[in-house]
Amino acid sequence: MGILPVNSELFVRSWYEVDGQDAHPTWARMLVMSSCRFARLLLLGLVSFSFGQTPSVLETESYLKPPPEIERLVMAPRWQNVTLANLSPDRTKYLVSRDDGMPPLAALGKAHLNLGGFQVDTRANRSRSLTIQAATGLMVIDARDGKRTDIEVPKGVEVSRGTWSPDGTMIAYLALYNDKTLVYIADAKTGKSRMLTRQPLLATHVASVDWTSDGKSLVGVFVPSNRVAVPPQLLASEPKVRVTDSVKNKFRTYPSVLETSQDARFLEFYSTGQLAVVDARTGAVNPVGAPALIESVNVSPDGRFFRVTTMQRPFSYLVPVSQFGFKNEIWAAAGKVLVELDKQALDLGEQGKPPAPPAARRSITWRPDGNGLSFIETEPRKQAAPADGGAGESDEQSRRGGGGAGAGAPADNRKDRVMQWVTPFGKDDAKIVWTAEGRISGVRYSEDCKTLFVNDSKDGNDRVYAVFLDEPGKTYPISSAKPDEFYDAPGAMLSRTGSKGEPVVTISSDGAVFLYGTKYSKDPRKDAPKAFLDKIVIKTGAKTRLWESSDTASESLSVLLDNDAKTAVLSRQSPTMPPNYYSVDLGAKTEKALTANRDVTPEITGCQRYLVNIVRNDGFKFQAKVTMPANWVRGNKLPAMFWFYPSEFTDQTSYDRALRAYNKNAFPSTSGQSMALLTQLGYAFIEPDLPITGATGIMNNNYVPQLRNSLWAIIDKLDKQGYIDRDRLAISGHSYGAFSTVNALVHTPFFKAGIAGSGAYNRLLTPLGFQSENRELWEARETYLNMSPFLYADQLSGALLMTHGMEDQNIGTNPINSERLFQALNQLGKTAALYMYPYEDHGQIARETVLDKWARWVAWLDKYVKNAK
Repeated sequence: MGILPVNSELFVRSWYEVDGQDAHPTWARMLVMSSCRFARLLLLGLVSFSFGQTPSVLETESYLKPPPEIERLVMAPRWQNVTLANLSPDRTKYLVSRDDGMPPLAALGKAHLNLGGFQVDTRANRSRSLTIQAATGLMVIDARDGKRTDIEVPKGVEVSRGTWSPDGTMIAYLALYNDKTLVYIADAKTGKSRMLTRQPLLATHVASVDWTSDGKSLVGVFVPSNRVAVPPQLLASEPKVRVTDSVKNKFRTYPSVLETSQDARFLEFYSTGQLAVVDARTGAVNPVGAPALIESVNVSPDGRFFRVTTMQRPFSYLVPVSQFGFKNEIWAAAGKVLVELDKQALDLGEQGKPPAPPAARRSITWRPDGNGLSFIETEPRKQAAPADGGAGESDEQSRRGGGGAGAGAPADNRKDRVMQWVTPFGKDDAKIVWTAEGRISGVRYSEDCKTLFVNDSKDGNDRVYAVFLDEPGKTYPISSAKPDEFYDAPGAMLSRTGSKGEPVVTISSDGAVFLYGTKYSKDPRKDAPKAFLDKIVIKTGAKTRLWESSDTASESLSVLLDNDAKTAVLSRQSPTMPPNYYSVDLGAKTEKALTANRDVTPEITGCQRYLVNIVRNDGFKFQAKVTMPANWVRGNKLPAMFWFYPSEFTDQTSYDRALRAYNKNAFPSTSGQSMALLTQLGYAFIEPDLPITGATGIMNNNYVPQLRNSLWAIIDKLDKQGYIDRDRLAISGHSYGAFSTVNALVHTPFFKAGIAGSGAYNRLLTPLGFQSENRELWEARETYLNMSPFLYADQLSGALLMTHGMEDQNIGTNPINSERLFQALNQLGKTAALYMYPYEDHGQIARETVLDKWARWVAWLDKYVKNAK
């Protein structure tokens, strides 16, 4: 027995075979130790080979790299390709973030706290997501000719969250120093930038800044200038206390909640920020009110008022921070609270309590003309004098269960109305803008707010119509369709950013609006979806089709560059060409390329692809996507990797409906973690649909037999058609796919190996529901038991490799699932390995982690599938 030298990079447990005999397990223990509880790893390992023997790839306790042909595909420079999305308000330029691909492990390993799902980079006082998803630079691309201008950013500092000034001449962005987050401003024309203020942001909840509509100021949440020191980490002085009562609180098994009163103190510390307005020229910081637990801020166009959401006490040890109470208020520039818009108490998921009354004001937004707020409300219920002459029933009484139609109350014929609420937002400061005949689901405005565009439902149709406020008694239809209309849907009305920073409907100089949508074929394998742009003259209803996409490529309009739809930005891709963007003259039908994105993995693009129809033994029909190496010859059966994720459907029709949007002209893009990369090692890559069907709410009663029968049907069909070698098959999936992978290994004999990532394997650990299963364990005991592969671990028929992020924040996939399943397989003498990755969440993203997973995957598949005995 030898001792493996300690390596602090990776936590590995493996059970492996030597010459066909079970060998002793390798154990590696991790102890997380540091002042912030995360920074160091201490690993101890015992291995079953003699001292000095070199461990194989599967047992090595360090970060590894896969074979060169896989490493190149994983690390292909996908990040060099550009997506155009952040358009300037004047519609002339795009802001593009630049990065260098997957973040390094060092970024994920920076000191951080997880406070009930609220993750904080403690040194920098910002959201951890900002730290690990930062950009290396910024670039401006002209929307007309593609000219590029690099933004000058601080040397050696990553950046994030670029925001255009209202006139499109300046850009505010965050500079992410190791110990602080500062605001910089750049000139969009020259790229020159400067620090706005030395006062750091508290970029935890509010991780961006906003311009006022005049472009003279920016609004953000800063670290309070008089902030006290961070609460010290104290020696435990209290037990962990949890108490329940007779109230039934139903909620999922949350991955992270506050654990101690110390956590609560940290939450308060990293959530308390100072709202402030900063002069964009001088950098002078003007505080607004006192520091508070600010979760979000929405500034009025004139910069005088702020819609502020604050976290409310009490905190809870039972639910994550996202379910804590909040209050939504309007603040004046001096910090005075003018009005409370709405509030919500701590949500503990109590069962049996009456539903919350509907909000009196709906769809509250700043008006695009800058004149106060807009909202929708239902006109107050009229007081009806009862027969005995007593007082009529109030709205509050009705909400609490009194009266109602069953008690002889008159039908509710109240109308909805659009309201304007002006300063100082008192109860008498709201006035009626327009009253509808029925219920309004949404309203949008022209830039001057003299025209409304209303969404409602009538006679089973979803309608959009225009209302000119100088003739409020008339409506002008824009579109009408049934909610489930798919093949002849009219499209959505296009909007743009108004001069005051609020969205407005795009209206042409001749009084028309534009509908953009997609027309789908009833035979998508023959005819691909086609995007279209229609022009609708508001007052006459005259419709003109201005543009329709190609038959041979997948095209979409990203944005109109002018109000008359003369020019637009178009995205185009095909099965052999990655998406690129073009500035298009829709009248002259000429175009100018804005990007030069390239295919960085031509080996994968060049693979052969097929859609294969499958029929299950109960007659249910579904599909499997098959990807074969470019040089594959039909009849040459290959070892295969199945990648899948089951979905639930009530019947054949509902499944078929999900296939309608198939686009044969789409580019087959692949990520660095796609199992399609295995085609370069001689594998077939199979992506089968795995429909689980049954009556609504009880589909999972059929999960195990339909999983088994579907896989049998797929394998039988692909084997007979010469795609796969049915004696050399592997199956893999992530999350619910990982759970299903292990179910496939314990309930079928088809697979030599499985690879399961971040799964849940014991449904007794998710007793209040999982995935689409809404029944509790005690309502569907047999279904929970049958669907728990942990309970059938003794039937595992293939070699199982598991991976899991050690800080998995997904509901229901606590890492203990993988740890306990490995322990069970170890005791049962089954072939398995477990690789647990520090600092990683539900989906692993660090480049060291991703490369290491590929090294283990390839070695596992080589041993147990490709070269299986």
